[in-house]
Amino acid sequence: MPFQQGSARTRQRTVLLVGIVLLLATLVLAVVLASLLTHGKHEDSPKMLKWKDRGTTKNLQEVILGRCYNYITERYPELGDKDCLKIWESLKDAFIYKNPCNITTEDYQPLMELASHPIPCNKSLFWSKTNDLVHRYTKSNQNFLTLEDTLLGYMADRISWCGDPSAPGINYESCPKRSECESNPSSVFWKMASKMFAEAACGVVQVMLNGSIEAGAFRSTSIFGSIEVFNLNPDKVSEVHIWVMHDIGGPQSESCSGHSIQRLKNILEERNFKIICEDNYRPVQLLQCVHNPDHTDCRLCTNSTAVP
Repeated sequence: MPFQQGSARTRQRTVLLVGIVLLLATLVLAVVLASLLTHGKHEDSPKMLKWKDRGTTKNLQEVILGRCYNYITERYPELGDKDCLKIWESLKDAFIYKNPCNITTEDYQPLMELASHPIPCNKSLFWSKTNDLVHRYTKSNQNFLTLEDTLLGYMADRISWCGDPSAPGINYESCPKRSECESNPSSVFWKMASKMFAEAACGVVQVMLNGSIEAGAFRSTSIFGSIEVFNLNPDKVSEVHIWVMHDIGGPQSESCSGHSIQRLKNILEERNFKIICEDNYRPVQLLQCVHNPDHTDCRLCTNSTAVP
């Protein structure tokens, strides 16, 4: 009888050990399979798309928030009711996890509504191919505002962003150029912001063009030539002042009597705008002369020429 009891206990231990071994083997197999499946999914997931332009600006959220807070506290405290966190979220939602070639105006509409603000009459200053000069001028003369001096333009100036369908939803390596796809995040944003800026203009508006460019001061393919000029409201804008600026000592490829400026005048006249064109608008030329005080173009007797 004791022998039979001992044999039963031995069988029970054996069965228990076999059960434990099988359980451990099952767990090991499950871990191995999970690892293989996870690895397979990682390998099969879509890779970030490769583009020709620079990728999303590093620390984009901090840059946008910092610029927004600086704008509404230091530059224009009257806009202190703007919600910078909501503005950032609306910008992020416009492009994150989205194909950067399929961005729409609807994607940016919430951002435009949150960040828009009135533009005082007689202050709107448009530009084409005069980026550095026009912004040096608005920094020295607070009577004028470019798009980049508005909240939307100030936040987005000289930075880039784009999304990607794969994680983490933002492409920091590359973003598409306009030549790669028209509906990219940057192009859609600036077209919308430019249209809104033009629509808000009232009173006398100014445009600064580059008369030293061989291709012509006015280009129908530019943002100004394709969007802004056609969204000025004749019922709100009384006059358009054109400033054709030449580089100090540079070529004078075109003046107010040039062919491309005449095309611009025709467009404006057809839309019933009064026009004044001026070569080398003196206040701006004086700013150019700060860096070239001894040049013959900077003599005090040099006069700008206004052409109606």
